[in-house]
Amino acid sequence: MPSEPVIGICAVRERARWSFWDQPAHLVADTYVAAVQRTGAIAVLLPVDVRRPVEVLDRVDALLLIGGADLDPATYGAEPDPATEATYRERDEFEVALLHGALERGRPVLGICRGMQLINVAFGGTLEQDLVAPDGSHPHRRVVGSFEGTDHFVALEPGTLAATATREESTLARCHHHQAIERLGDGLLVTGQADDGVIEAIEAANGDWLLGVQWHPETDERSRLFAALRDAALEAAVADRS
Repeated sequence: MPSEPVIGICAVRERARWSFWDQPAHLVADTYVAAVQRTGAIAVLLPVDVRRPVEVLDRVDALLLIGGADLDPATYGAEPDPATEATYRERDEFEVALLHGALERGRPVLGICRGMQLINVAFGGTLEQDLVAPDGSHPHRRVVGSFEGTDHFVALEPGTLAATATREESTLARCHHHQAIERLGDGLLVTGQADDGVIEAIEAANGDWLLGVQWHPETDERSRLFAALRDAALEAAVADRS
């Protein structure tokens, strides 16, 4: 019986406070860790390391790219919009390198929110830097730091990885983003959209286990996405050992 797969979660390096300390730390929200652990897989945090960005991939069976700060617009050849928020170029470069390294090794990859946007940029796509409704509101991030008021349905293309992984063709999504995919990256397919046309799911056209979702499945214990990632990671681990 093969052991449970190891899923690497890219951590965020930011200043944080805990106990007696106030200093830079490598952070991952517990919702991501708990979502992985509920599947029985082993969650491992991957701190930013631009000197050796891909060596760790030989010790994990799948990669999880999580949400967080905006990507540096320079990564997709754009000037910063006034609405673009804090960026961390080292994190961008580290995660792009991990993404390409994981795909080269046949590792499955799931990108959530910013993680989906990073997949698009890594494949040559661009981002809309501020997603604003005609009334001036941000419909996909109504309250900063909260998912309040953002529940909406996403239509998924039947037969795609997105639909297979979620086991749904329409899924209820909770989101927290003010940016969105503008130009789709080369070799990617749009496989999920919201009613307002915002791209909510992308995947690889060549059949690699590469999936990006704009919503936050880690906030929904009923989501099947993490179990699908675990299963794909287990297959990758078995293939490596054979």
